[in-house]
Amino acid sequence: MATSLQSSASPESQALNTIAPQSPGSVYPHRHVRCIVKLGGAAITRKGELETIDDAVLASTTLHLREAMGLSDASLSLDWSRRNGVLITDLIPNSTGQHLDFPNAFVVVHGAGSYGHFQASKSGVNKGDLKNPLVKAGFVATRISVTKLNQEVVRCLASEGIPAVGVSPFSAGWSTHNKMLERDNVLEIQRAVDAGFVPVLHGDAVLDSTLGCTILSGDIVVRRLAEVVKPSFVVFLTNVPGVFDRPPEEPNATLLREIVVFEDSSWTIVDPPLGAEGKGGVETAVAAHDTTGGMSTKIAEAASIAATGIDVFVVEAGTPHALEVLRGNVKKLNTKSWKGTLIRSALGRSS
Repeated sequence: MATSLQSSASPESQALNTIAPQSPGSVYPHRHVRCIVKLGGAAITRKGELETIDDAVLASTTLHLREAMGLSDASLSLDWSRRNGVLITDLIPNSTGQHLDFPNAFVVVHGAGSYGHFQASKSGVNKGDLKNPLVKAGFVATRISVTKLNQEVVRCLASEGIPAVGVSPFSAGWSTHNKMLERDNVLEIQRAVDAGFVPVLHGDAVLDSTLGCTILSGDIVVRRLAEVVKPSFVVFLTNVPGVFDRPPEEPNATLLREIVVFEDSSWTIVDPPLGAEGKGGVETAVAAHDTTGGMSTKIAEAASIAATGIDVFVVEAGTPHALEVLRGNVKKLNTKSWKGTLIRSALGRSS
């Protein structure tokens, strides 16, 4: 079975930015991005509860990221802002006494989950029309909500010594044309990586040159980043163990262990061989308030990335399986012992 999933990239987006060779006068040497990580909104938030973080999942994922990046276990907290009555003077050390460098460069993108989706769906931000007062108000409310979550994710990472910096697509100039990506700031993301930071982007409300405004999915942000910075691999951390042939809560739902993608972004399931059992596709469900397409968008963007030769892994956040893939160990293991989905190119890595 081969199902065609077209990328949401527009022709004009293909030439937005390219990584220029490092010039002799550059302050920072170019760093290769080992991994782009997408933190699913349904994984790090309680999607049915308005603006509620799943603290346990976010905390465990932060520890996994710190280990995968190669940071010291005794990393200094970088969150020196006041919280719970603590005096800021008690937070700032006289000297760090340690290096903040880490061997493995990462970029993080997170979804909105219970932040932003409700505001966007109630006001129709995804459909555009900023002349409508409700849409304009919803745009503002959506951005307040998603940037609030971004700050919390950045603070969680920083508290564990990860030099994370938040990057909001709207503020950074990302925009669309009829919902197709038109402009981005990927070159600046690479510059931040070169300087030793971990950029943390997110799904956002952005301007659209045709519709006025829309919602830019974090999955599309991941795809564009992967196109330009060409990481070693991409990981989607979700609230379920991987990609299933139907919503995982349904009886007899089957975890798809391996999906192979062809150059045209069509794909086929190779493990398990569902075609022999009469199952020919993947059914997806989208929550009523989800304005970004849910799992269907995730699969489409993952297939587009894999078609370029970059392996994509979909795995449950906060689990030992997530830690192994973030470490880059999955292909060294017996894949039957790893619980998740590998999406790879039929031709192998292209770069």
